[in-house]
Amino acid sequence: MAMNRSELVAAVAEKSGNSQAAVNGVLDAVFQVFTEEVSRGEKVTIPGWLAVERTERAARTGRNPQTGETIQIPAGHSVKLTAGSKLKSAATGK
Repeated sequence: MAMNRSELVAAVAEKSGNSQAAVNGVLDAVFQVFTEEVSRGEKVTIPGWLAVERTERAARTGRNPQTGETIQIPAGHSVKLTAGSKLKSAATGK
């Protein structure tokens, strides 16, 4: 079972004692900063929790699964999320 955004906002609001509107605004601002920094090629790190960075993807040859035809896939960018030590510890139950 996954937690969606509204459930996350409600949980953070309850734990922090802030309103859901305030928490939602902060969450919007955090994602906006992530978007701006990653689009510029900068890495965003929250020590112990996570790191977000843009990665380069090289051009490559692929295959159309319907026709079997070989196609050229252009170079591009992707996003890499890396879990920090605190998040990894929580996942393993340590």
